[in-house]
Amino acid sequence: MLSRHFLRCKVLQELYAAQIDEREPEDTVRDFDSHMQKINELGVLQVALMTKTVEVAEAVLAEGRKKYRPTEEDKQPNPKYIQNRFFTQLIDNFELKQLIEKWGGCWTVHEDLVREAFLELRHTKHYGDYLSKPESTFEEDKEFAIGVFRWLMNRDALVETMAERSLLWEDDFDQIAQYNFMMLKTLSEQNFDAAMHWPLMYDASNEKSQADMAFARDLLRQSIALRSESDELLKERLRGWEFDRVATIDVLLVNMAVAELTTCPSIPEKVTIDEYIELSKEFSSERSKLFINGILDKLVLILRSRGRIQKSGRGLLNEYGEEVG
Repeated sequence: MLSRHFLRCKVLQELYAAQIDEREPEDTVRDFDSHMQKINELGVLQVALMTKTVEVAEAVLAEGRKKYRPTEEDKQPNPKYIQNRFFTQLIDNFELKQLIEKWGGCWTVHEDLVREAFLELRHTKHYGDYLSKPESTFEEDKEFAIGVFRWLMNRDALVETMAERSLLWEDDFDQIAQYNFMMLKTLSEQNFDAAMHWPLMYDASNEKSQADMAFARDLLRQSIALRSESDELLKERLRGWEFDRVATIDVLLVNMAVAELTTCPSIPEKVTIDEYIELSKEFSSERSKLFINGILDKLVLILRSRGRIQKSGRGLLNEYGEEVG
């Protein structure tokens, strides 16, 4: 599942792009939905790369046997990589197979890059240590496979190939790779088979995914609707500083925070303030966190006094969208 922090990042990026391109509100919401769907594509593409290495490995072993003067290793290659049970279960999973057919064709086009990566992988200690053991448990196969995934996600040529498919994927890549890494670690011999539902970053059939996406979409809409109000609030609190000199990202962060504080009754004020301070660290200048922290502390008091903040006592949510208290 995508974290709400990640979803806030995507809303911020969409608001920034909309301001630069002067997009209409409904176009902004539509583009946000489209970009979120493509995140699933990136996630599948990352896993598809790992399964593609198995296909390439089979081809490399077959080519070795056909050499004019094959070595003993060429004649009797170690098949452990292609027989890895974790790889096999990935390849056999019905839903993943369909998703790879839908989105993973990139690796057929760029098979030369995958082959180059696999040949490089064969010279790593991780690969050598694994093949040196005659037998492995499923957990050892899984540990090796996840290590291969991590290694592949750090190959510049492969990352660039994926990032070229979408302008936003360069920013999203590490977050989605981390999600895939954690998701792969949860798979076990008992719960992982051909019929298992393949977990996506955004799964429309999952209630929590639905709730989180509804939160992000509403935050985007409310941020657009409340932009004038949040700008006026910000102007009121600036001392010795002109509004036009405030960084665009900082203005948008205040805008989003005001929208969240006033329209999300289940999210505590502290969670909202902490989240936008973190976003300022990621997307703005070094001093931005101090500015955002100071402004939001003041705006909370103003919004409370005007009756614009109404928080419910029970069922408050933390930054993960989970109930607290």
